[in-house]
Amino acid sequence: MRFVTLLVLVILGLTGFSQKPVIEWVSIPAGTFMMGSPKAEAERFDDEVQHQVTLGAFNMSKYEITFGQYDKFCDATGRSQPFDEGWGRGKKPVINVSWTDAKAFAEWMGCRLPTEAEWEYATRAGSATPFYTGDCLGTGQANYNGNYPYSGCREGTLMRKTVPIGGFEPNTWGLHDMLGNVWEWCNDVYDNYPPGAQTNPKGPSKGTNRVIRGGSWYCYANYCRSAYRGNHNPDQVNYGIGIRLVSDN
Repeated sequence: MRFVTLLVLVILGLTGFSQKPVIEWVSIPAGTFMMGSPKAEAERFDDEVQHQVTLGAFNMSKYEITFGQYDKFCDATGRSQPFDEGWGRGKKPVINVSWTDAKAFAEWMGCRLPTEAEWEYATRAGSATPFYTGDCLGTGQANYNGNYPYSGCREGTLMRKTVPIGGFEPNTWGLHDMLGNVWEWCNDVYDNYPPGAQTNPKGPSKGTNRVIRGGSWYCYANYCRSAYRGNHNPDQVNYGIGIRLVSDN
């Protein structure tokens, strides 16, 4: 019996089996919110049409997925590890992953990518201001290009790279780095919002680019607003795009 057990362990090791990384989850309550930005919000874009959205409860990863977590996925599945730009791995948020990569990682973890509505709802955490920090976002609150602050706000610094997860205060619901550091892939195809109120929207069924949210270390503050909608080719990588996961209750 001992020989059989050892043989199984050896086979699992040879086939790339490894323990999956631990994810810290935050429970996001069901609720209704106004998605998008009001017309009076400074520097808004036309695709941020405000509309009512109702969502069921779900769990969201407390932090952005790190290189340390994603590298385990690569080792287990025989994928090449993404380039870290020389900034380090470990607790740094994973970058240079496509939407296709992110989706594969989520499925390997038994999870999924957030819908765009879930992402904004969780980020706002009950807030209705441009940022969950209020009307301004400082570089002591998020990692972004502080040389270009939001309308009427103070200038800050530019780190010129990602920083380890969890270095800034979380939002009201306990989520870290929802704004800045790295963009986060959402599951949705990018397009204009449908008219009227929505319940658990999943996004368009057809389209090309996928939604990215939250801004990044190189972004102006405006692109880190809770309502701002970025989009990117799902097959291309970028040194400012990473991953956050969702699991269903």
